Amino acid sequence: MISPVDQKPRIGVPYRTRNEELRGDFDKLEKYIDSIRGAGAEAVVISLGLSSPHLRKIASTLDGLVLTGSPADVDPSRFGAARHAKCANPDPERERTDFALLELCLAERKPVLAICYGLQSLNVFLSGTLIQDIPSEVQTTIEHDWDDSPGAPDRTHEITISPNSRLAQIAKSQEALVNSSHHQSIKEPGRNLRVVSCAGDGVIEAVEWNGDAKWVMGVQWHPERMVQTDALARGPFANLVAVARLGKMPARA
Repeated sequence: MISPVDQKPRIGVPYRTRNEELRGDFDKLEKYIDSIRGAGAEAVVISLGLSSPHLRKIASTLDGLVLTGSPADVDPSRFGAARHAKCANPDPERERTDFALLELCLAERKPVLAICYGLQSLNVFLSGTLIQDIPSEVQTTIEHDWDDSPGAPDRTHEITISPNSRLAQIAKSQEALVNSSHHQSIKEPGRNLRVVSCAGDGVIEAVEWNGDAKWVMGVQWHPERMVQTDALARGPFANLVAVARLGKMPARA
């Protein structure tokens, strides 16, 4: 029999959107799954159509959580704002699933890695607010948004990283080059979130937990697209899985 210590940590990863799930469109989700598996964990794909009791049951079996990107935008009513003209349609089932998983995983001190939309979802869950459209709300020459030209590579830009952060330990530097594919970002950080990285124009690029000993990291870029070539991209997944693995170890008497 395999002991709990030898079992791979189970990392939950919700579908990006309900429509993608119903269409069977898994191409972008596979990058998250591959990144989790590459870090030595089991990826547990979570449907956006589950009932609350079913979500609680699944969350109880998880050792950690990855919140994925999404083409949707979080409903601005969730952070008390009127909807901006450039705000994309929300995905109510994704929001419901994210918030339920966050509530359960944070209460159980299970590690959370939130990526792009997932970072924004995490921030709103913790009572933070969002910039709804960077191009029209921030004076900047940095192109944070995606290039939708056929075959166009990801846009990239520099970020600075706080020296006393987990992210700096992962990057082994206070500067990094990241990809960029978003038009929203954190405005006011949510409860217990500390800003640990910004772009040159002040747009928040990463946060970490600043309360108790929980392991929570949110990044605005897409490390899952760069894990084959970039150590900084592999680092957040590796850290998440390492902490999740420690959480599986039985407590000492």
